[in-house]
Formats: sequence, C-alpha cells, structure tokens
Amino acid sequence: MLRWFRVVAMAEACSWAGLLVGMFFKYVTATGELGVKVFGPIHGALFVLFAVGVMLSAREAGWSRGAVVLGLACAVPPFASLWFERRMAARTAAGQLA
Repeated sequence: MLRWFRVVAMAEACSWAGLLVGMFFKYVTATGELGVKVFGPIHGALFVLFAVGVMLSAREAGWSRGAVVLGLACAVPPFASLWFERRMAARTAAGQLA
C-alpha cells in the first residue's frame, strides 16, 4: 500500500504541474484553455486518490491522527504531496508513526 501511495503522490504532483502550466496559458497568455481542460479532471481524480491513499496508508502503517490531518492538508498546496509522502516514508521506516 505504501508503494502505491508513493506513486499516487508523485502522479498528483505531476498533475499539479500540468494544471499550473495550463492555467498559465489560459489566464496569463490567454492562448487557450486546453491545458486546464486536460489536466483539471486528471488532477481532480488524483487529488481524490491521494486523499484515499492517505487514509489507507495511515491504517496500514499506523499513522497518528495528526499525520492523517497533515496528509489531507498537503493535498491542497502544489507539490506538498511529495513532501508528505517522503516525510511519512522516512518516519515509517524509522519506526516513528507520527
């Protein structure tokens, strides 16, 4: 499960990057909204998968409630999912659960 969570966290961050680029072209250069139309739904699905991944990984690895809340909050800022996944992977490997 933790390996799957790592993949989802990376994919969610990549979808953030695509969405941000799409938003740049849509709102800054006003050259079209194709990027937002493509990456918006992809990012939305990966956002939900990341949140589900936090819950399932927390159950499997025994993370604290604080870690779960932090993980869910890290789904919102761009690229924070990568930081959270690495933090929890290191703590789980070290035997710390919070």
